[in-house]
Amino acid sequence: MARLMVRGFEIHKGALDPAAQRSLIEALRPVLRAAPLFSPAVPGGGQMSVRMTAAGAYGWFSDFAGYRYIAAHPSGKDWPAIPSQVLDIWAAHAGSDRMPECCLLNYYGEGARMGLHQDKDEADFSYPVVSISLGDDGLLRIGGATRKEKTESIWLNSGDVVVMGGEARLAYHGIDRIRFKSSRLLPKGGRINLTLRVVT
Repeated sequence: MARLMVRGFEIHKGALDPAAQRSLIEALRPVLRAAPLFSPAVPGGGQMSVRMTAAGAYGWFSDFAGYRYIAAHPSGKDWPAIPSQVLDIWAAHAGSDRMPECCLLNYYGEGARMGLHQDKDEADFSYPVVSISLGDDGLLRIGGATRKEKTESIWLNSGDVVVMGGEARLAYHGIDRIRFKSSRLLPKGGRINLTLRVVT
């Protein structure tokens, strides 16, 4: 496993071996059954190309009213619990005495992307965001505290774990594209990104 630092982003390449990745996918299947993927609307109109769901006490949500955390799936059902395998990854990398209250699951199908954004809907920015990549390669673009700052890009592969803390906690970042079907982890292709956050 190699550890890289890119503008404050702590990138652990190959943190999860193939067996651990497969085990994690199996652990996520009950989450997806209990809280199916949905396509959030965005305040300016239209829908995100990324589909998402969540586990934990909170899930992230957006619609024409704005961006926010909500305590239940859009169906009205409670979010399922965060799988223990996911919590173990947080414990190994976050360096935090609090456990995450939200595990956001983003699914990137062919052509999906995530524009530059900040993770700033949480109450306390002293806790990191821990990101887990599964499936197809994704091109992560990393910026600074404002949209005007220069960006750098790095490919994330299945099994990589990224820790966004300190100066990186409020940095702009996004996924420009994926290499569709570059991984065999998901039979139909695509990329799953899990992000673990302390919300309150």
